[in-house]
Amino acid sequence: MKHIKFIVAILLMLIVVILIVQNHEAMSTTVMFRIKFFSHEVRTSMVSLYYIVTIAFLFGVVVMGIYGMVERFRLKRQIKILMETNQEKEKELNSLRNLPITSDEVSTFKEVDTQ
Repeated sequence: MKHIKFIVAILLMLIVVILIVQNHEAMSTTVMFRIKFFSHEVRTSMVSLYYIVTIAFLFGVVVMGIYGMVERFRLKRQIKILMETNQEKEKELNSLRNLPITSDEVSTFKEVDTQ
């Protein structure tokens, strides 16, 4: 499985390099953003598209990382609760298994001959 992950990672990196090389001219162009709040206008300096794509990618990585951590903590808490419930049920089952056997006389059913 490690080898497959390694091969997939190499293929993804190769695809990214090919995209960068083929789109170098388009990605190296610079743009300026303008944000208008009611009567106030904010303009950014000239920024290349490489920079914007990198920032967007890193923002996505951070957001998904935070989501993954929150999900992991939620699942750990759920596992802890389920383990505690399982231990309680195991204790109950063991206590039921260790109950003494009663020696009450069991009545036997006799067949009645109806002829």
